[in-house]
Amino acid sequence: MVLSDDKKTQKNATLKTIKQHITMENRERLKVTGVNDVESFNEDIIIVSTELGKLIIKGSNLKVNNLSLENSELLIEGLINYIEYTNKRNKRSLLKRGLKCLSLM
Repeated sequence: MVLSDDKKTQKNATLKTIKQHITMENRERLKVTGVNDVESFNEDIIIVSTELGKLIIKGSNLKVNNLSLENSELLIEGLINYIEYTNKRNKRSLLKRGLKCLSLM
């Protein structure tokens, strides 16, 4: 897909207006703003849909302590070992993503 210069400029302006903050304290608490939804979670992995794409958090004894979709905030506690953004335009199926995550464990 090729974007015209006008569409590229508009897309870049939109990305610049989106704000997201991620704050981690001692690898034990993670606060994320700009959260749209928590797609899945267990004690080892949490997948979050954010304004800037999917966010994958891995660790142990992970707990979603506070989720406020009204304020777009999420608080996670546990031992955090890994944080990664995936491309927002990623079209892989949820099943393929789940199988990849399971193979990484």
